[in-house]
Amino acid sequence: MPDATRRPLARHGRLPRRRGWTTLASIVASALAVVLVSGTSVAAIAGAQLATAPQTVKLSTDDQSTAKTADITAIKGGANILLIGSDTRVGQFDSADDVDGARNDVTMLIHISQDHTQLTAISFPRDLMVPIPACTNPETGTTYPAAASAQFNTALGNGGVSCVVDTVENLTGLSIPYAGLITFDGVIEMSNALGGVDVCVAEPINDTYTGLHLTAGSHNLEGSDALAFLRTRHGVGDGSDLARISSQQVFLSALLRKVTSDGTLSNPITLYKLAGAALSNMTLSDGLAQARTLVGLAGALRGMSTANMLFVQYPVADDPDDSARVIVDQDAAHTLNVALQSDQKTSLSDSSTGRASEESTDSSGTATTAPSTGTSTGTSSGTSSGSTGSSTGTGASGGTATSTATASTTPLPSSITGQSASEETCSVGND
Repeated sequence: MPDATRRPLARHGRLPRRRGWTTLASIVASALAVVLVSGTSVAAIAGAQLATAPQTVKLSTDDQSTAKTADITAIKGGANILLIGSDTRVGQFDSADDVDGARNDVTMLIHISQDHTQLTAISFPRDLMVPIPACTNPETGTTYPAAASAQFNTALGNGGVSCVVDTVENLTGLSIPYAGLITFDGVIEMSNALGGVDVCVAEPINDTYTGLHLTAGSHNLEGSDALAFLRTRHGVGDGSDLARISSQQVFLSALLRKVTSDGTLSNPITLYKLAGAALSNMTLSDGLAQARTLVGLAGALRGMSTANMLFVQYPVADDPDDSARVIVDQDAAHTLNVALQSDQKTSLSDSSTGRASEESTDSSGTATTAPSTGTSTGTSSGTSSGSTGSSTGTGASGGTATSTATASTTPLPSSITGQSASEETCSVGND
């Protein structure tokens, strides 16, 4: 149950909103379902699916010429991929009404460490006020001047995928050579291909906006129910976008545990469905839209322990000028940015769950952690720590991995919320 002594939280995003569609699951599930498989499977699947991929997009970053030829598994300092969920309803399954323009209502930066032992997925709140550079919309040709402070989710409408990439690069100080954009149809197709995802609900969720009504307990969610769970903001936590992010992390962690533990990756039919659902609903940057890049990602992530897959929310603070917006928590963001720039291994505090999630406990009240799957061994000689580490496990078929890593980790500030994919957490409704 939520801590009754927890301080009151600003209810960001409680004002009436436009029809925002949140597709976090489609972003991460689409990307990781393709890459968390054997190289042989990815080569065959990616080759077939990329032939019919809807479109590609060029990024404006300086290193795009090398992104198409670089070995993504050997990029100095690790690989960075920006994954964007568009809220557009144009051409989508229930688009009775079309929304003018598209917004990046969900944006996640995926950082894969150079030694391939840790993945960090950073979620950027859509209501975050940030500087946005001058951008030209690739469809209309309209040029938007730079803004010292604008709502983060306007970047996509200003200048497409490239503008979102530029905005995140400026915010984090990272180079991001790869990016993908996906619409919410992918959520339904991905969850159906998996046969649903088992999600824990600590307190009932009742959201009339999305039509989602869940009792406390475990629920297998797929199709439109999975989409509604990921969209719900009014039904979880304090009703804010920040609460939605932590609730989404509950779903994504459960999804990754399923994908890596129950034989999903050894089923070629399921793999083909997953890859098809991902790529048929994505726009990829030139560098990412290559079979060799997806195969490289598969090699980099194959066998990674779910304990080393971290979901974190980019650190924010209340906006003193608008209670429905947030601004960057400069001190915490600096720590996170430096850790990513120098490819440091990071760890979250013991009580880092967000506004709409809590640890699942067993009958004795002890927090539970799912068996960590994956097998990886190796030596880290990164520039940040120069330390070594290894972990062993049972592979994608399931079982418990044993970590023997000696590499030091950088503890992130306690204000940075999130969880690892191995942690079993529950979404907290506000019914």
